[in-house]
Amino acid sequence: MKPVLGRGLASLIPRGAAVPSLPPAGHDDGVTNEIIASIPLDRIQQNPYQPRAEFDPVALDELKRSIQEKGIIQPITVRRIGDGYQLISGERRVRAAREAGLRQVPAYIIRVRSNEEMLELALIENLQREHLNPIEIAVSYKRLIDECSYTQEEVSRKIGKDRTTVTNFLRLLKLPEEIQVALRRGEISTGHARALIAIDDEPRRMEIFRRMMERGLSVRDVERLARERKGRRAPHRVRVQGSGASASSLASVEERLRQFLGTKVQVRMLQEGKGEIVIEYYSPDDLERILELFSALEDRPR
Repeated sequence: MKPVLGRGLASLIPRGAAVPSLPPAGHDDGVTNEIIASIPLDRIQQNPYQPRAEFDPVALDELKRSIQEKGIIQPITVRRIGDGYQLISGERRVRAAREAGLRQVPAYIIRVRSNEEMLELALIENLQREHLNPIEIAVSYKRLIDECSYTQEEVSRKIGKDRTTVTNFLRLLKLPEEIQVALRRGEISTGHARALIAIDDEPRRMEIFRRMMERGLSVRDVERLARERKGRRAPHRVRVQGSGASASSLASVEERLRQFLGTKVQVRMLQEGKGEIVIEYYSPDDLERILELFSALEDRPR
């Protein structure tokens, strides 16, 4: 099992070790890792795995003015690459420092053994230390799953969040691009987005989204509109033929239920064609999430 990185700079320093004070400029010997040193800004390369797609110019200007007044309080994190450095976390501080006219910045220099480890560090460090928007967070979770081969459980442990939180963020990526852009820009809240996810009819979802944008509807308003019945449709049924259902057909049903509920599901066959479905949950919040899914099914048009 891959080690848990923990939270922020402390996760990169061994337990019990003292955090070194900031050495004077030029102290870096160009070789030693796991030190804090003052390094030149013009030798720092951009992070190729930066999860942040947009930077708020107002917040960046506020950070610049803070740096001009008090300096950079928290060091950025870099790795050595050639005769320079590659940024792991601290993109906002680097940008603000350049705008503030600084030539040197404090940096924690660590050793990174592979590009996969670099990706992992960059994503997790930024998730725990930067103000990412919901879509940037969701994309970071997905990259940890797709590119670092983590399960949702492993992601939740590494970032210190409930598994249901990870699942809910990943579901945001199922929304149409237009809605994702609005969420990135802060034009709608995560609550609005989750209410829209519950609408499985795409034209209806976009209709409600545009009405929400025009009228400034609340999350409760969107949830109410999502529950409104537009016609009656026959409910979708999963059929397992006969009392002697095969193991493969039960496995197929389990997989479909797992995909829908976002958790582990077991379908057990008993005697006389009877059976039971066991749905696991991992916290009270996770149970509430599953119950909300069932409530959404009850409210669907039939």
